[in-house]
Amino acid sequence: MSGRTGSAEAGALLSQGVGGRGKSLAGLPEGARVLVIRLRSMGDTVLMTPALRLLHDWRPDLRVSVLSEPPWDELLDGNPAIHSVLALRSKALAAWQMRRSRFAAVVNLHGGPTSAFLTRWSGAPLRAGFAHFRYPGAYNARIPTAQEILEVDRPVHTAEHVASAFFSLGVPRAEIPPAELFPSAPATERARDWLRSLGVGEDEGYAVIHPTAVYATKQWAARGFAEAGQYLERTFGLRPVYVCGPGKQERETLDRIESQTGTSILRASDWPIRELVALTAGAKIFVGNDSGPAHVAAAVRIPVLVIFGSSHAAVWKPWKAVDTAVVQNDFDCNPCPGDRCYTYEEPRCILSITTEQVKVCLESLLRAATHSRT
Repeated sequence: MSGRTGSAEAGALLSQGVGGRGKSLAGLPEGARVLVIRLRSMGDTVLMTPALRLLHDWRPDLRVSVLSEPPWDELLDGNPAIHSVLALRSKALAAWQMRRSRFAAVVNLHGGPTSAFLTRWSGAPLRAGFAHFRYPGAYNARIPTAQEILEVDRPVHTAEHVASAFFSLGVPRAEIPPAELFPSAPATERARDWLRSLGVGEDEGYAVIHPTAVYATKQWAARGFAEAGQYLERTFGLRPVYVCGPGKQERETLDRIESQTGTSILRASDWPIRELVALTAGAKIFVGNDSGPAHVAAAVRIPVLVIFGSSHAAVWKPWKAVDTAVVQNDFDCNPCPGDRCYTYEEPRCILSITTEQVKVCLESLLRAATHSRT
């Protein structure tokens, strides 16, 4: 996306708020077009899919499109609850596409200035966003908090937060399903070809390990991931495959893990999203920090072990994974913003987690998975 919505532009279009809590998706005519806006991250995109399933199961006649940002739009490939995906490459192009599509409703799950501008500019008769979003003039249907909608007094999971928006807009209250992704056959074959090229046989199991994170408060020690990978291979015969993004720091993390193991490691760095999803779907288990790939693993229905530091596990743990273990040590300062440690010289919350804690959870998850297959 190029350009940003400035304060003057936003003010001209978005300054006047409208209450509009009575508006609903229930009154839309058959076959109406609905746009859901979810910009930015991998995890947020995955955790939107339960709500899309609820909407589709209730009104399969609606033609639901999603506005996403590359490369996260690839996560929505093959999703039967979605009619089409719009990739946000230019604000002007997106605005033109939205006007041309004549959406009956736009539901903005993001809330930033670009998504608010596009919501307002869409011309949709129903334009919904959470009541706490900035630029209230973009919306004529303001969504209450998830706690109000769900009638709970507790932190809600992100998947619950998103689903609550659709409950508020008329989708009947129902159990929120798991997240779901749909790896394609071509991407699956490319992932298998890569594994074969590195000597991983068709009948040889592997584990996907994601050892990086945006913040140090969310990234476990490289030594711990090296030891976890060695344990999985030695004890369960699973080849560890280490995945990461394209950044220099991420590659350096894999270098440190390789140095700790004393041998070369299997690396899948800077993979296209489609291939990463397919690679993860074929694994026996996922091990990693609290980050987007953990939600991918839950959505392709493999056992997931997630190591938490500064984040709120009740809000960000994998949603309804087939088998999940969350490893987190209690600290009075948790949760926190996470951009740095506000209490200690180093983030003790994540660094206090021991390899033994992780090994115990790995054994429990893999024994349970083996038992469920027999």
